[in-house]
Amino acid sequence: MTQHPRRAASRAPGAVLAVLLLGTGCGASLPGPDDRGARASSAGGVPTLAEVDAADLLTDPREWQGPGTAVVSDTGADPVADEPRPELPVTLTDVQGTEVTVTDVSRVLALDVYGTLSRTVVELGLADRLVGRDVSTQLDELDDLPLVTQNGHDLNAEAILALDPTVVLTDTSLGPWDVVLQLRDAGIPVVVTDAHRGLDNLTALTEQVAAALGVPRAGQRLARRTERQVDAVRARIEEVAPDALDEQLRTVFLYARGQAGVYYMFGEGSGADALIEAVGAYDVAGEIGWAGMKPVTDEGIVAAQPDLVLMMSGGLESAGGVEGLLERFPALASTPAGERRRFVDMDDAQVLGYGPGTAAVLDALAVAVYAPGALR
Repeated sequence: MTQHPRRAASRAPGAVLAVLLLGTGCGASLPGPDDRGARASSAGGVPTLAEVDAADLLTDPREWQGPGTAVVSDTGADPVADEPRPELPVTLTDVQGTEVTVTDVSRVLALDVYGTLSRTVVELGLADRLVGRDVSTQLDELDDLPLVTQNGHDLNAEAILALDPTVVLTDTSLGPWDVVLQLRDAGIPVVVTDAHRGLDNLTALTEQVAAALGVPRAGQRLARRTERQVDAVRARIEEVAPDALDEQLRTVFLYARGQAGVYYMFGEGSGADALIEAVGAYDVAGEIGWAGMKPVTDEGIVAAQPDLVLMMSGGLESAGGVEGLLERFPALASTPAGERRRFVDMDDAQVLGYGPGTAAVLDALAVAVYAPGALR
């Protein structure tokens, strides 16, 4: 079969993914505050790729049988500054072209569908400025903050206003948009950042957050550190991933919300393509011309013939696990991935969140793909 060369990472339509999350009643299946203890305990003893014993590395990743879960070995924050001093006021133009002046960052809300913005604020050294959180924020340091999202990922105007924030950072991944307008009408500065999550804007997104909070130098430090960490992990992945295209795992990313009957295959430009390529696998989407996010079809599955299926943990669970998914899609059961039950799932709020945690996500996925025996 003729295969296309790897394609450059393209921009992910974060707003489209948000529509899926908001429109299918899937919020309950995303991580919430009651899930944190289980995740923290399950991460204990999970090796990084650098710590994996050579005997656990697969000679041929295509031959492994059975599902696995990618678990970040360390989910703790490591701020680049202890107590950065915001330089205020700051006037900026956000990604929507709106001019915003921020005069006070003593009470901050940073809200998006993956918790990436709040993680960035913490890594900048401003965790003590946060006064609330979204449901996807997964840091122990922020466990006690009140939720300002409801029904999964709906912004709750009353909850937000009750916290009297001095600035709100958000993007278009959360809604309804009327809430943002209501906050602005109330005189609260709202800075809209890029909704795209990918490898190509790690620095830009970090610097957008830092600029809005008046700590641009801390933002530069965090951006440089994140890029260095990602580069280091990708270098380690290159050492264990097959070089030849015909030896790489043919991989697809499936998005499922079984309770709503929603099943999508993410293609080029979805953000999943960059993730697949970053872990040294072969993104089938380019080969079969699968762009964006489209409903799963038997034709698409047959054309893809994946060796590996990546999924969100909550999505896989909602589909009844691997067996439930294969029962729902018999065509998938007849693919190499289906026959070998070769599925790798990862926490919904981590796998496509990117941001400061990108290197850890790539590392965890690489362990699950190339050394799954180390997780047992």
